[in-house]
Amino acid sequence: KAVVSTQSTGDYVYAVTPLLEDALMDRDLVHRQTACSAIKHMALGVVGLGCEDALMHLLNYVWPNVFETSPHVINAVMEAVEGLKCALGPVKILQYTLQGMFHPARKVRDVYWKIYNGLYISAQDALVSAYPRIPDDEKNSYVRHELEYFL
Repeated sequence: KAVVSTQSTGDYVYAVTPLLEDALMDRDLVHRQTACSAIKHMALGVVGLGCEDALMHLLNYVWPNVFETSPHVINAVMEAVEGLKCALGPVKILQYTLQGMFHPARKVRDVYWKIYNGLYISAQDALVSAYPRIPDDEKNSYVRHELEYFL
């Protein structure tokens, strides 16, 4: 039984990226579902190995599939987004999510809020620094002093 070590896993990311990219653009749902599942496992396997550029590239191909209607594909896409969240950080996924949370179409909002809720449940503390600054008003102070400390 062949086992690939963690250190050499990062080398394979760049080799399989074009294959996964092609599968994510395919019309067949099974190809996209399988690619999303592979991306999830690959992202979890290369956390911290410096492959973020390839994973960001794959996220750009995974993201349009969040609007898919097949339950199996939806599950695979959400799992891929969760895996990419571990490898890229929750702030990157939040940046993709914020663009659709207040979209005029309810179906678009529902998908984005579902992703945001999962992100909030799993990485609430990491999102605080990514939230926008809000100016103080006469009644409330919104400044987060602890985030403005630096050495």
